[in-house]
Amino acid sequence: MSTAPHTTAADRLSPEDRYFNRELSWLSFNERVLAEACNPAYPLLERLRFLSISGSNLDEFMMIRVAGLAGQVRSGVGQVSIDGKTPSQQLAAINAKVRELETMQQRTLSELRPLLEANGIHIKGEDRIDTEAENWLRRYFLDHIMPVITPQAIDPAHPFPFVSNLGIGALFNLVREEDGSQLVEMVLIPSALPRFIRVPGEEAIYVAIERLICRFATLLFPGFRIEGDGVFRLLRDSDIEVEEEAEDLVRYFRSAIQRRRRGQVIMLEIDESFDAAAEELLRDRLGLEQALVTNTEGMLGIAGLASVVDEDRPDLKFTPYTPRYPERVMEHDGDCFAAIREKDIVVHHPYESFEVVVDFLRQAAADPAVVSIKQALYRAGQQSPVINALCAAAEAGKSVTAVVELKARFDEEQNLKWAGELERSGVQVIYGFVDWKTHAKISMVVRAEDGGYRTYCHFGTGNYHPVTTKIYTDLSYFTADPAFGRDASRLFNFITGYVEPPDLERIAISPLNLREKLYENIDNEIANAQAGRPAAIWVKLNSLTEKGIIDRFYEASQAGVRIVLVVRGICCLRPGVPGLSDNISVKSIIGRFLEHSRIWAFAGGEPLPSDQAKIYISSADAMSRNLNRRVETLVPITNPTVHDQVLEQVLLANLLDTEQSWLLDGETGEYERVEDDGEPFNCHEYFMVNPSLSGRGGALKDSRIPKLTLRKGGM
Repeated sequence: MSTAPHTTAADRLSPEDRYFNRELSWLSFNERVLAEACNPAYPLLERLRFLSISGSNLDEFMMIRVAGLAGQVRSGVGQVSIDGKTPSQQLAAINAKVRELETMQQRTLSELRPLLEANGIHIKGEDRIDTEAENWLRRYFLDHIMPVITPQAIDPAHPFPFVSNLGIGALFNLVREEDGSQLVEMVLIPSALPRFIRVPGEEAIYVAIERLICRFATLLFPGFRIEGDGVFRLLRDSDIEVEEEAEDLVRYFRSAIQRRRRGQVIMLEIDESFDAAAEELLRDRLGLEQALVTNTEGMLGIAGLASVVDEDRPDLKFTPYTPRYPERVMEHDGDCFAAIREKDIVVHHPYESFEVVVDFLRQAAADPAVVSIKQALYRAGQQSPVINALCAAAEAGKSVTAVVELKARFDEEQNLKWAGELERSGVQVIYGFVDWKTHAKISMVVRAEDGGYRTYCHFGTGNYHPVTTKIYTDLSYFTADPAFGRDASRLFNFITGYVEPPDLERIAISPLNLREKLYENIDNEIANAQAGRPAAIWVKLNSLTEKGIIDRFYEASQAGVRIVLVVRGICCLRPGVPGLSDNISVKSIIGRFLEHSRIWAFAGGEPLPSDQAKIYISSADAMSRNLNRRVETLVPITNPTVHDQVLEQVLLANLLDTEQSWLLDGETGEYERVEDDGEPFNCHEYFMVNPSLSGRGGALKDSRIPKLTLRKGGM
């Protein structure tokens, strides 16, 4: 079967009329994140958290995406985006939108500050400092800050200091009181210092570290009069490109991490009172030809507000949520293998505890019947019980193989550390492919049973990370189906030995056949529509940017297939365009938890939802990198109970959500909050209250789970 999309009359539309720009769509997503900081339904510190997240998101976007475009411009690369824009055109549009977004962030902070102050939390609380607080801050500066910072003169006799990525610094214009001579000094703020200093007391008064340094600068420069000061913040290119001929990936990544800290300057933020001459000095010394320079009327480094969110005020945060442990496993006295052996299980995180995944590995490590464990690790976090379990298994004499992905962006350093620890415990560590990231989420345990071996598998949509599993919505699928076990073994052989599997029984793998499997299912829905049978596709993704998938969706829409897409982040598809995508709608859900699971549902000739539908969960988004340059999995869900949960609970609840949903306008690219005249529905609250199906075991007998149903007219 050809994998090239079929051509239609709609192909005569220009690229700009067919697709949204990837980067501008991402900025629109971050605008929706920022909008949650203005949501009066959320507690105040949670609103501040969303503001902080929007800042952190924007930093990463500048360091990776904008840095890449700037590099293309410097190199004269003329490759156009999916919507037909050159790198220079994209940069111009991005810079305008970033300035607008930064203005919105500062305005949001200005709106939140009086609300927080009414609750005893003062950000930039210099106006709240009395004599006692002033004395405390002075002592703190002398004892904890002054010994750490290093003033550096800026003149021909001194090289211009290197400012690291995400670095914050202050420039001071000084006049020597003795002879009136002038001097410019720079103070770079070490990343080890706290972003905000909290003054002791019942009221929480926070002073930004850079403002504290400016406040007591006279202590740094005795004998000088301070004529002016200004604070700046720097972002650098932080992407790592892998050289094709890199022979030693570990050595390469250690040096690449060091190079990243010295990458090209991408963005310079300066505060509103910054001296014009000092600004010109920075522009001259830093080389800002491709950099965005912004004057910030407010606070630099909005992401730093995360430390204020940590204030111990439970009354200003979401009510703590404790995830449930799957009853099915508890009914088997906590024996994960017995529970999985009885029937497949799907676990819905974070509503159900990720601890069951860790227990799966811990039990494998301690079980004398287990002979082998294989594990793919993309992100594992700084405190990883998964790593501990793998080390324990190897030390117990089991054969343990760990695929550690060195190219997990911003986790390279941590993954190098884990790789060393695993190897010291006797784990066979594999680094996968040079050109492709291993992004699949999979564990495989082989256990001696009944005179032979049985393979237990875990397939996930999210990472084995102890922090993100508490806030990301993901699915964990456990099975002892022999066909899945054989496919898992073939997948690991492909990663560790480059042995391409000649055939797979259940799962699909990118970059081998995952795209083709999706095309095949979309084509089946097109055929059903053309034959007059019910035809529909429901999909839940984080991002949709891949041109081939988008064009296939357009073709299906024109054939009469009803397509509903829940895309949290980037979406390059234009829904509802006459003659192109009339039958496609796109929504985005932004709420307490970050939607992260990837689910595909194909009607299969019956109205959705139905038992006939084909359901898949995946580690992959619909992006070129996932389908062409990453090792990913697409896992079919055939067990009836698990099928019901994924389709008629998880996916349907996302489609029905109104309280956290935004609809994409296919003409403008703008998102509007869903307005519902009926009873509002919040899918996060629904899952916090209602347990899953497959993990409940015998508890289902007394279950009062409300049946989710489509509204009149369906989807």
